[in-house]
Amino acid sequence: MKLNSKVPKGKLEDKWKSYQAESRLINPANKKNLNVIVVGAGLAGSGAAATLAELGYDVQCFCYQDSARRAHSVAAQGGINAAKNYQHDGDSVYRMFYDALKGGDFRSREANTYRLAELSAPLIDHFVQQGVPFAREYGGVLANRSFGGVQVQRTFYARGQTGQQLLLAAYSQLYKMVRAKKVEMLPRHEVLDLVIIGGKAKGVITRNLSTGEIKRFAADAVVLATGGYSRVFRLSTLAIGCNGSAIWKAHKKGAYFAAPSFTQIHPTALPQTSDSQSKLTLMSESLRNDGRIWVPKKKGDTRKPNEIPEEERDYYLERRYPSFGNLAPRDIASRAAKERIDAGHGVGQLKNAVYLDFKHAIKNLGKHVIEDRYGNLFTMYKKITGINAYTEPMKISPAAHFSMGGLWVDYELMTTIPGLYAIGECNYADHGANRLGANSLLQASIDGYFILPNTINNYLEGELKEKHPGVEHSEFAKVEREVKAQIDKIIAINGSRTVDDFHRELGKVMWQECAMSRNKEGLNRAISQIKTIGKEFWKDVKVTGGKNEMNTELEKALRLADFIELAELMCIDALQREESCGAHFREEYQTQEGEALRNDEDFAYVSAWEYKAGDFVLHKEKLDFENVQPSVRSYK
Repeated sequence: MKLNSKVPKGKLEDKWKSYQAESRLINPANKKNLNVIVVGAGLAGSGAAATLAELGYDVQCFCYQDSARRAHSVAAQGGINAAKNYQHDGDSVYRMFYDALKGGDFRSREANTYRLAELSAPLIDHFVQQGVPFAREYGGVLANRSFGGVQVQRTFYARGQTGQQLLLAAYSQLYKMVRAKKVEMLPRHEVLDLVIIGGKAKGVITRNLSTGEIKRFAADAVVLATGGYSRVFRLSTLAIGCNGSAIWKAHKKGAYFAAPSFTQIHPTALPQTSDSQSKLTLMSESLRNDGRIWVPKKKGDTRKPNEIPEEERDYYLERRYPSFGNLAPRDIASRAAKERIDAGHGVGQLKNAVYLDFKHAIKNLGKHVIEDRYGNLFTMYKKITGINAYTEPMKISPAAHFSMGGLWVDYELMTTIPGLYAIGECNYADHGANRLGANSLLQASIDGYFILPNTINNYLEGELKEKHPGVEHSEFAKVEREVKAQIDKIIAINGSRTVDDFHRELGKVMWQECAMSRNKEGLNRAISQIKTIGKEFWKDVKVTGGKNEMNTELEKALRLADFIELAELMCIDALQREESCGAHFREEYQTQEGEALRNDEDFAYVSAWEYKAGDFVLHKEKLDFENVQPSVRSYK
């Protein structure tokens, strides 16, 4: 298949307007005859479901949580970017586009990245109209703060709970349409497979997580809004239920998977304290606005942080990256922390952390200012650690976080399967090899509210005259049998090892060989180890309980089966990309100063992988830079 990005012709700043002017329209009476399935109810899913329903489509929206309010979008605390230039500090749509493109180390599509910046300003107005309580200056103007990888203030925020406030707004719009009977909300349902009829996405097979019932749902188009897959590392900032199963099932049905190895390690999480831990807690990147990161200059220093004088502290980000300091992009800040920890300067119980210190900010600004900006984060930190971060530095550590990789999508956000769309974090579209902070809430919201509702018409208009196969179609019966057979197979193993035991083993391999840094030897070793884990899993996993009931062990086992296959592809993708770029750091390809060494001549493309009977075939979407000349990504 030849990859067609469908990027409109013309000037960069005119592409989205041109696309909208030329796209097909469907009259309101005909929209009532079309049905769309939306899988996921976070910011992307809720926004898409609500907006499509407002337009007149019938929508079914699925989420595995008991309520859409529990979607993981709530965890994005720090803010949402927009090129409003309220501070008159030189910001613009073009500068925001360039920051995002450079932040992703020039491994994203120009047109998609520009559209992200272009739609950011109207999105803030959209949320204000929905009642989001953004922070405001004394005079009433919306307040801004900085985030990593930029030198302007463009991040809008609601204290340290921005994601939660945005999700509540989206949830309100979604449930308005539920009450209007334009959206059927199906919580506690997990999509286990995709149904393809005539080469097009026509429905899904789901499992009711409360009863175990397997059910068929038909639609004219399917939208995946299922978030990221960094739980492949097991320990991550993601909620326990976050998974990549829906996009992986779509991949195995023909949707290409793009850049799976591009996963972000967040520099500001709470450190792991024991092997029995099941997840890590994210502390917002916004803390790096006022907090200063340091480690003791002396290796293995056992003194309490407040006992270490200033001259014996190494503010290593300020030392290495003076232009950006503590606001260096996430991939760079994470690798710098790892380098200091590996060199013996780590702190904390397992010597796997660094300090984030607010002493100077409190002295200069006053405690009340820091409380106002980050109070809930400091409260959360004290609840978890027992430490008062107003008087003693926080301990933070890098942790698996966001997935830049995901299903390959074109300019319309359609995958390589006609009628199947991927929006938000589960697609590969805007971020390249590294996402800048506060662009996650932005992409999810823009995809759901603004882009998909304007692009899906182009496909659905052509479906009006086509047959609308229902759940009685033979293909639904076939896929349902396959889903039930896999469930029966996994329960019948009745081995001796728990799902968590296998996931812990997989996570250690992935964190060691395919996280902050990778090398050829380690990746080859990881691929071999993952294959062994997969064989052992299907021979010795033990799933207690039955299939016709609520069974969290069965849920975890089905998801881990997908993670094992995805982990192998992540390592294959990292192995074939013989360069360093963004979060993908190959140790063989670095400068003398230890920075990423990109190879634009051979690797200026998006790797898009096709699944073929257990093997993976590489397709390349060449990245053409017509408006920006890729340069050395320096933050010094």
